[in-house]
Amino acid sequence: MQPAMTRKILVTSALPYANGAIHLGHLVEYIQTDIWVRLQKMRGHTCHYVCADDTHGTPVMLSAEKAGMTPEQLIDRVNAEHQADFAGFHVAFDNYYSTHSPENKELVYRIYSALKTDGKIVCRTIEQLFDPEKNMFLPDRFVKGECPKCGAKDQYGDSCEVCSATYSPTELKNPYSAVSGATPVLKSSEHYFFTLGACQNFLQQWTTQPGTLQPEAANKMQEWLASDLRDWDISRDAPYFGFEIPDAPGKFFYVWLDAPIGYMASFKNLCGKLGLDFDEYWKPDSKTELYHFIGKDILYFHALFWPATLKYAGLRTPTGIFTHGYLTVGGQKMSKSRGTFITAKSYLDQGLNAEWLRYYYAAKLNSKIEDIDLNLEDFVARVNADLVGKYINIASRAAGFITKRFGGQLAADLGEAPLLTRLQAASEEIAKTFEAREYGHAIRLVMALADEVNQYVDQNKPWEMAKQEGRDAELQQVCTVLINAFRLLTIYLKPVLPKLVAEVEAFLNIAPLTWADAATLLTGHTINAYQHLMTRIDPKQIDALVEANKQTLEPAVTEQAKPEYEIPAIEPTISIDDFMKIDLRVAKIVEAKAVEGADKLVSLTLDIGSETRHVFAGIKSAYKPEDLVGRMTVMVANLAPRKMKFGMSEGMVLAAGGDGGLYILTPDEGAKPGMRVK
Repeated sequence: MQPAMTRKILVTSALPYANGAIHLGHLVEYIQTDIWVRLQKMRGHTCHYVCADDTHGTPVMLSAEKAGMTPEQLIDRVNAEHQADFAGFHVAFDNYYSTHSPENKELVYRIYSALKTDGKIVCRTIEQLFDPEKNMFLPDRFVKGECPKCGAKDQYGDSCEVCSATYSPTELKNPYSAVSGATPVLKSSEHYFFTLGACQNFLQQWTTQPGTLQPEAANKMQEWLASDLRDWDISRDAPYFGFEIPDAPGKFFYVWLDAPIGYMASFKNLCGKLGLDFDEYWKPDSKTELYHFIGKDILYFHALFWPATLKYAGLRTPTGIFTHGYLTVGGQKMSKSRGTFITAKSYLDQGLNAEWLRYYYAAKLNSKIEDIDLNLEDFVARVNADLVGKYINIASRAAGFITKRFGGQLAADLGEAPLLTRLQAASEEIAKTFEAREYGHAIRLVMALADEVNQYVDQNKPWEMAKQEGRDAELQQVCTVLINAFRLLTIYLKPVLPKLVAEVEAFLNIAPLTWADAATLLTGHTINAYQHLMTRIDPKQIDALVEANKQTLEPAVTEQAKPEYEIPAIEPTISIDDFMKIDLRVAKIVEAKAVEGADKLVSLTLDIGSETRHVFAGIKSAYKPEDLVGRMTVMVANLAPRKMKFGMSEGMVLAAGGDGGLYILTPDEGAKPGMRVK
């Protein structure tokens, strides 16, 4: 049924950075967004989906220099590659643009001026590490050195991957520039700041509005808002690829200021093409809807900086921010050495159908901020069973009889068809489930209906009817019911499988399907001859995909005696008295969860017999949090508590390994929580 009110909706996905290829992890977001947008358009709403390449910043500048081209040449090349990748997976943007555009520059200047007029911009002098060889200030991730907490070497300037401590780059021991290798020097510079702390009351109210954020995201915002918000540094010093700040020569806007404004710029560019009213969508009292689909790693920017920027620049704020988790492959982080770090282009180059992946992602996605796993064996089994075995099978079992026996003509009368009534009645529930981004639930509803249709096939056995004289009318009617059932299932799957559905529409000889078409049925209609619509996945295709993506990350070891991993040097000798100062205890992991905003940390609650401890461990690359619950391990129990960015850590879990993998230590069977390790 067509909705009573037509909505005006603007939708965005996060802007991919113009410094690398689109991979299967990225596609979780863009496929998810595309499905939602296609649903809105099928429902008759005005819905625009815009995106752009995020083009500014030091990494792009340095990558262009390394490639021997200008930043503009690099971002133009990457933009074409990104658009080809998205098109290959049928992600249908209404406009795909670039943050390095005249529209974005004009909007950035306008918003900056409004914030400045409102008193939200201040200037102060700060000290930063400076590369004397490259003659540039170094962003945190371009400074490396020894961790000031644990002494681990080659750590980034903002956090340690070994002990998970966070710190300022000026705290690193023996720092060096990741750009040139030179020893950086401390140098003063004037920077511009957005006074985010002055927006705290507004953000407290905005983040708790019903429907603005998912519950888990809103809870995380309250944690961040519970402490004073720091002013946000929105400027960078030359050399820097970006927009220069007006009246501040040699100062540029930080990429995270102009990147989200790129949503507006891409839409403004679209407005120019279609004659749309840009202000209708962005004025403070706009009646339109604005939704951002993003990954959980950029929630902080989108739920704090972005709405505050919009509010105090005199613009509307988002209607909702939809946050999703990461993609794992086979339960683990994507890996080049295992061949599971797969680019969009590689997937397509191996001849795999893009809609296989669209369907699999849809079957796994829900509205929560949860990681989803691409299990390659399950991928093959589910696509083959659901799409080919259940859905496509319906058309292939009925269409041949209609074409050969009845000249492609469907029956004029369907008679009693309770099966079709049930399928039609499911229309609104399936639409609402897709609308709520509970895609996995929606797919289960559709496949349950497909099971009913296949039961109808088995009960009526059209292949036996065709052999019996005098049953032609009954055969035509049964096959017409099946074609109509197939058409209804096709409507419900169209947001997920747009290319396949276009082929089905051609086969059925019908106009492009809308959601409202579920209210009608085809009778007395002529269909075209059935052509095979989808093949099964051959497991050998998956093997070839994995093999094609395997990359050796380290030089090959040619001498047999050398191990496959690096053995660090033994530390200086200590006395038994020194060792006895370390209180090692057996601990049971009673709770484990990912840490929002941290790529490597897992939050652990440990039972050590007499009490529980909360510990942050940098083991996310090796373990899924849910797989850790109930496991026994060993912890340093008398390590002084350490205040970290994400909370207090009350100890340390012991793990072995390094670049080749991490392995938490586990005591032998029979060990109990609280036992001391001697």
